[in-house]
Amino acid sequence: MFSHKVCVAPMMQYTDMHDRFLLRLISKNIYLYTEMISTGSIIFGNCLDQFNYNHEEHPVAVQLGGSNPSHLAECAKTAEAYGYDEINLNVGCPSERVQKGRFGACLMLEPELVAECISSMSKNVEIPVTVKCRLGIDDREDYEFLSNFVDIVKSSGVSTFIIHARNGLLKGLSPRQNRTIPPLKYDYVYRLKEDNKELNIIINGGIKNLEETKEHLQKVDGVMIGRASYDNPFMLSKVDELFFDKPSSNKQKVEILNEYLDYVTIMSDKGYDLSRMLKHLFGLSKGDTHARAFRKKVHQSILDGDIVKSREQLLELI
Repeated sequence: MFSHKVCVAPMMQYTDMHDRFLLRLISKNIYLYTEMISTGSIIFGNCLDQFNYNHEEHPVAVQLGGSNPSHLAECAKTAEAYGYDEINLNVGCPSERVQKGRFGACLMLEPELVAECISSMSKNVEIPVTVKCRLGIDDREDYEFLSNFVDIVKSSGVSTFIIHARNGLLKGLSPRQNRTIPPLKYDYVYRLKEDNKELNIIINGGIKNLEETKEHLQKVDGVMIGRASYDNPFMLSKVDELFFDKPSSNKQKVEILNEYLDYVTIMSDKGYDLSRMLKHLFGLSKGDTHARAFRKKVHQSILDGDIVKSREQLLELI
């Protein structure tokens, strides 16, 4: 069983297979998640390429978005066949598009359906099935709402809940605003763990660094870091040593960059989009003397559609 002690959040348009490969060069033990994959795109669109990943990414979970138990079960079986380590159900995304599909955060209003979805997937796969949700929805801000949701859903047998410690506002705020405007209530997540000691409770939302991670781990079982890990991926370089009792790779940024550029060259030859792979490098220079020049050179490489001629300069700037 892999540990959820420190995870990187699933982030649409960010945590694709290339970003996850870069993160794995930095930490061997941090738990990775895919972007959300909707069941509709698999069942009706046959977009199986969304399940692609690199074998180096383990442990890696696939996050599914949907509310049809049979569709979720079918997609879960496919994901397991691809070799994923976990299936995660998205019950936290507040976007209007997702609401129209009757999944994401709006499912918190239907805990019995969520339990049915989890049961359907669990009966069809051997790997763990987990849930990622919010504290509540709209004006349902009381702790009892969250507690009741978890009580009903855990009857499905699920034992791991990842809690974004904010309410989701279904109208009036964009997904980006929903990540910052609703107030954080970490105490709700701490209380949930106190009330459900048998559950594996992972906290998410607004966590900026490893110092905050240490503090949260005194109250919960795991921490999921989102935007901070994308904006500054090298912050994760000490995760293995600090939280998993494993030696850190001690790779310098230039070594990580060199390995990632090797990967980009190989994947580009296979037809993967160069700009999508290179954009994940913008945060690697965070805090460095030449950070701005490095970002400009990455941007220029994207515009040129060529990594070969700028590779040496990139390695000098990092």
